[in-house]
Amino acid sequence: MGQFIGLDVSLKDTFLSVREGGQRIWRGKCPSDPKLIAEVIRKRVPNVERVVFETGPLSIWFYHALKQEGLPAICIDARHAKAALDMARNKTDANDADGLAHLAEVGFYREVRVKAFDSMLTRTLIAARNQMLKATIQLSNQIRGLMKTFGLVVPKGAGRVFEEHVRSLLAGNAGLERIMLPVLEAWRGMRARVAELSKQLVVSARASEQCQLLSTIPGVGAV
Repeated sequence: MGQFIGLDVSLKDTFLSVREGGQRIWRGKCPSDPKLIAEVIRKRVPNVERVVFETGPLSIWFYHALKQEGLPAICIDARHAKAALDMARNKTDANDADGLAHLAEVGFYREVRVKAFDSMLTRTLIAARNQMLKATIQLSNQIRGLMKTFGLVVPKGAGRVFEEHVRSLLAGNAGLERIMLPVLEAWRGMRARVAELSKQLVVSARASEQCQLLSTIPGVGAV
């Protein structure tokens, strides 16, 4: 007879619930580490058929790590599972694990296609670059705002032109220079990091046939 596991995953701990033959046969808790969880499952649940958990911050890591451990991991849509889990009298992590184990046993869930690690690395690279670029723009705007307080209006311009304008306006104003130059150096450093991430993105795009095909469209580029 098959055994079915529900995992309620949080950043610190994961609650496990095991069902067999329509009833719970064991439940417990361990740190949210897929290797430790796999050890518990191999020890407690030798005939596991499904290991079900919801989409969340750790779901991609859990899915691939549990698969590498040879376990039948299934990531399900958290919104779809919510209606069933909300039926529990007492809303606790342990009871959520029970509910997920029940869904695993009856097969009432909506499985989510988990992206490969390579795909997630690309998404992370894009997101990191976008966040750094946004922070760089915000810092340049703050520099403009701070200098405007002293009647120093930085002319329009980006990159080196912006830096030259700022340094030119600060010349001869030692007090303000001591404050603003460290901020300007921070802006320069962030801009350099954005350039590094952009280069990685271009290299990745050149290695992708799909990106190369899209780049044949006028106005479409890697960055």
